[in-house]
Amino acid sequence: MSRYDDPVIISCSISGVIANRDQCPAIPYTPEEYAAEARRAVEEGAAQIHIHARKPDGTPSYEVEDFKAITEAIRGAVDDVIINYSTGAIGVSLEKRIEYLRECRPEVAALNMSSMNYAKYSRRRKDFVFNTVFENSFDTIIEFLTAMREIGIKPEHECFDSGHVANLDPLLDMGLLEPPLQISLVMGVLGGIRPTPRNVTVMSDQIPGGPEGPNQWQVIGISRDQWKLLGSALVLGGNVRAGVEDNLYLPDGTMCRSNGDLIGKARQMAEDVGRRPATAAEARELLGITARSAAATA
Repeated sequence: MSRYDDPVIISCSISGVIANRDQCPAIPYTPEEYAAEARRAVEEGAAQIHIHARKPDGTPSYEVEDFKAITEAIRGAVDDVIINYSTGAIGVSLEKRIEYLRECRPEVAALNMSSMNYAKYSRRRKDFVFNTVFENSFDTIIEFLTAMREIGIKPEHECFDSGHVANLDPLLDMGLLEPPLQISLVMGVLGGIRPTPRNVTVMSDQIPGGPEGPNQWQVIGISRDQWKLLGSALVLGGNVRAGVEDNLYLPDGTMCRSNGDLIGKARQMAEDVGRRPATAAEARELLGITARSAAATA
């Protein structure tokens, strides 16, 4: 297969909500900073931007106005990119999270596929940095899916363990989902699957229809194990995500200067195994997303 026939969708997790600029100066806070980071990522090969909103002081936001301002700034800074919103949150009502989807209408929105322990542990401190239960019951999943179908949003199914992938099966059987699905294999969160290359194979083998079937899948590697996980995904035919939400460091241990540094490395890795970054238009076709007019996405 030639490079032309084997595109890879590269996504950028542009901000996240946990890390701050004391840890990495590249993390954007204001809409203008989001736009600049999105432009750098797109120039390096990203076709999809995953957004957690923040207020200009850097605190996480779930307000319509912040998502809207960030989205409009990104749309004004790049020619074309798929906008993908986070919906994951602890202590934020389902109604509030659906509200910003309904008002801003991104093309894609993340959908977490199971409840789980969600934690970060410090070996130095011998204690948890944080430790919580991330609720994503089938009732919650179905309510999100119903809203997304009404609005016309493509779900991105975030799976933190192999059993989370299996949770797609009843939803497909119920007719709530239609291929091609966009499935994210999230690896490296305590409470989920261990971040090993072997587990990329384990997870991808659970994809409905198989890893080479009709559905699109990507690996999201958390922390410095990211690069070996993305490498495994690329050779197995999957897509990849990079960005400061997931990992702040390049493979040599250098902190990134921007999301563009991380996306540039992911693009280089794809090219090294004979693949090329998909354009936004190609990514929409692969994901089964109908392109919207500029007026509809504003």
